[in-house]
Amino acid sequence: MSPRHLRRLAAGERASTTPVTRRVLQAMFGKALDELLRPWSQVSAGSGLTVASGSQDTEKELITMAAERARQFATLTGQDNLTSEAMDLVTEDVRQLTLDYPQRPLSELLGNMITTQENIYALLERRTAPAQARQLYFLAAVSGGLLAKASHDLADPHAAMTQARTAYMCAEHAGHNGLRAWIRGIQSLVAYWAGRPLESVRYTQNAAEIAASSHSTTSIWLPVSEARAWATLGNAEKTRAAIQRAEDAWNTAEPDDLDEFGGIATFGRSRQLYYAAEALAWLPSEVDAAQNYSQQAVIAYADQSNPEWAFGDQAGSHAALAIARIQAGELEGASEALAPVLSLAPENRINGIVACALRVHKALGSSPLAIAGQELQEQIEMFARTPLKALAP
Repeated sequence: MSPRHLRRLAAGERASTTPVTRRVLQAMFGKALDELLRPWSQVSAGSGLTVASGSQDTEKELITMAAERARQFATLTGQDNLTSEAMDLVTEDVRQLTLDYPQRPLSELLGNMITTQENIYALLERRTAPAQARQLYFLAAVSGGLLAKASHDLADPHAAMTQARTAYMCAEHAGHNGLRAWIRGIQSLVAYWAGRPLESVRYTQNAAEIAASSHSTTSIWLPVSEARAWATLGNAEKTRAAIQRAEDAWNTAEPDDLDEFGGIATFGRSRQLYYAAEALAWLPSEVDAAQNYSQQAVIAYADQSNPEWAFGDQAGSHAALAIARIQAGELEGASEALAPVLSLAPENRINGIVACALRVHKALGSSPLAIAGQELQEQIEMFARTPLKALAP
């Protein structure tokens, strides 16, 4: 769109657009075009801000904006050292994001994630007491890990690794082994979905010792992540061994202060079941085990009120079950298993979910069910045409 065209739309000189422009504007701003082009009534708020009036969405945006301004004042204004209240405020921001990330669309969180990281960086660039600096580096590492995952979910592995490397540097400054291992887990995840399984294995093995010393749930996440990578390489023996190491790690696992953040910052039984199911689904020799793990994972993720619930892992569990059923010759069962995935709205179609669906497509195409399963393949193709990254402005 040309600058002139945009100015005319903004000034109300144009009341209509082409269908393509309409779709672009609706995707960029998340609102219907009629709403974007309607006349703007304005009021002056007590804060001196000029805001659009007359809708609940606007009131919510105003409250959010005011809270963000208060947060910036509390944490960034005129202090050589943070007060305990200001540090608690920043910590709670990061904690809430770790809880929300697995359960809410990325489009609802990304702005807050970027703002939170920027606030923490700004605080670190000021003179702070050593104890406060360690805590801020801890929070910077967590926020960087979140943005690494977000970059991956938007199918940008380069940006994901950039965020992860910076986050690891912050974890080093924080001197926190559980956090170091968690960042390595994210790097392993990014490499796995980017089609670099040996690199994924290296990240998990590199962090195995520090994860074991921390006794956090990363000591479970890393070996079961390694299992997925070995499975893509067709190594059933190393896959099974890694799954067993993850199971054994529960005997010594003790949640640390990173685990206490919850959400994406910890690793529970449900995710272990999903990872094992996905790993075994790669291996034709492990059909029975894959069905067993994936059925358990689907059941574990059925309750959305469970704190461990995550829409991405739930979708992955259903995809793993669909693949296992294809390998068992059960087309109807595979279609039933994948149905909840194909019904996901575009804003939830993160990179990993689309990749899982396409794995089902590939498994079906190379099976004896290929001809009978053409309709399911077409449904998967339609689903994959509109991933989350297609909605990004």
